[in-house]
Amino acid sequence: MSTTSTASAAPVKDGTPVSATSAARRAVRRRIALVWAGRVGLAVLVIGGWQAFTAWGIVDKFFFGQPSGIAQRLVDLIRHGTEFGSFYANIWTTLQEALAGFALGSVTGVIFGVVLGQSRYLSDVLGPYIKMVNAIPRIVLGSIFIVAFGIGVLPKILLAAVLVFFIVFFNAFQGVREVDPNILANTRVLGASQMQITRHVIVPSALTWIIASLHSAFGFAIVGALVGEVLGAQSGLGLVIKTAQNNFDPNGVFATMLVISVIVLGAEWLIGKLEHRLLSWRPPAPSEAANTI
Repeated sequence: MSTTSTASAAPVKDGTPVSATSAARRAVRRRIALVWAGRVGLAVLVIGGWQAFTAWGIVDKFFFGQPSGIAQRLVDLIRHGTEFGSFYANIWTTLQEALAGFALGSVTGVIFGVVLGQSRYLSDVLGPYIKMVNAIPRIVLGSIFIVAFGIGVLPKILLAAVLVFFIVFFNAFQGVREVDPNILANTRVLGASQMQITRHVIVPSALTWIIASLHSAFGFAIVGALVGEVLGAQSGLGLVIKTAQNNFDPNGVFATMLVISVIVLGAEWLIGKLEHRLLSWRPPAPSEAANTI
């Protein structure tokens, strides 16, 4: 008499039992739901508390504004514009300045970081001067640029580029210095030229550092453009904020800041997509692997 086993193995997909995969997916969805619930709850708490405190007179809305007034002021800006033109035109002016400064500062920061990171001599020679320029208050640089180039778009681009440059430069420089020297030695033994080493080894290795710096760099590009506009401009969100401040209009200030925040969050999302595409060759971190189950 023979016996047969009635136990059946659980279905397997990509080496992982389906039940375990489903449980992992449910855990990820549960975590995402909890995160969004926390975000929405915090926003409701802050905005609701702000509205309540100003309505009850605990906080003076003349100085701190009111969420309902901010929303109304934002609608008014969108519908009727500003004294410097339409609100969309002012947004576009600031966005142009920030994007141009971001591109200029990022490219120059990467180039200088990669070059100086590979050359001990150049880094020793130029290092003190870079630190000296980095120590100059940005508002002073903005004033110098406006005096030299007027109140047009150029000084805002330059100020934004300066802020972005140092963030990207120091990250690119450190990323190059962190490249494994054994890998560099092996590529030289295999006959790779310096240009090939830079292109295929150094830059890809430092790319994680560079991309990480871009996440905060765009925010600084916006700051540079806004500071330049506050110092002197014919249009732009910085000028809108300055005018609202001079008119004791906190709702106008906060409404413009809200628009700036949305722009920065959108740019952060796009940079995240760029990071995912450029670093697709990199093995995913444990947290990233868990989120893709």
